[in-house]
Amino acid sequence: MNIAFCINKLMFMGLGVTISSLLRNCSDTQRLSLWFLCSNLTSKDKNRILDLLEVENYKGIYHFEDFDSVKTFGKFAALHGDWTTYGRLLLPEIVDEDKVLYLDADLVVEVDVLELDFFNFNKLPLAAVGGGFFKYALGRTFYLEKLGIDPDLEYFNAGVVLFNLKEWRSSGLKDECLKIAALYPKELPSHDQSLLNIICMGQFAKLPAKFNCYWMANQMKPQLAKKMIMHFVGSPKPWDPFGSIIHNGHRTWKKYLHKTWTNNLNQISFLTLRRAYYLRYSYGRYLQNKIFESRYKINVSKFF
Repeated sequence: MNIAFCINKLMFMGLGVTISSLLRNCSDTQRLSLWFLCSNLTSKDKNRILDLLEVENYKGIYHFEDFDSVKTFGKFAALHGDWTTYGRLLLPEIVDEDKVLYLDADLVVEVDVLELDFFNFNKLPLAAVGGGFFKYALGRTFYLEKLGIDPDLEYFNAGVVLFNLKEWRSSGLKDECLKIAALYPKELPSHDQSLLNIICMGQFAKLPAKFNCYWMANQMKPQLAKKMIMHFVGSPKPWDPFGSIIHNGHRTWKKYLHKTWTNNLNQISFLTLRRAYYLRYSYGRYLQNKIFESRYKINVSKFF
């Protein structure tokens, strides 16, 4: 089974736990083929990944594929000043197979991904966990008013996506995505996630809900199933500055943090500082929410 990641240095902190949890909970890693689409990673970075695969006793095969995210996608809307996430649009060209499971680098994977090895797409382009709607999506004004999309069409988070590569190639869906992105280069509310939802228009195969369970910093652990893929949506993440204090998922995340990977935690680099700068508003919102919760609890306690 093919598993793909699109990564750069900025995503390295979360990647280690995503890999370790994926491998530890897979019933047979020999059946896996890992694809790392790398934006501006060095040989040292790649060797660090290989070291982790070795200590986690990985038995499958792996591939490193380099791409220039700025050159290829730099004219489109950036995510925190970065374009790496668009790299998954290249998967139909890079992975010469029928399907691939794309995973974000901010997950704890406690399901056995081999459950999806024989998934039936019913000729649909991809599979994801549904449950959302365009009328509630970030940037809904763009979708509903500018594109005229039916507000009641289903919308998905693209942190875990099983791609039907055969369908993508035969229907030229990568080119369709790029055409849409070229029409609205700075307006895509959720970047390549917007593109995937626009081309699907609510028509996508459904993964079980346990394959993408959202966990925000101030929330308790999701309880959808005993074994889940926990997705640290939003910011800050458990590994971000102060994440050990303010993210309720830090303990779960750290459980899968191998000592081979922990050296990265102590490397405060320019990229770390740049990410902290982009997240300054997220920290502000978190503090506002905590202050509101504290005041609410105080006010409620007055009545009891």
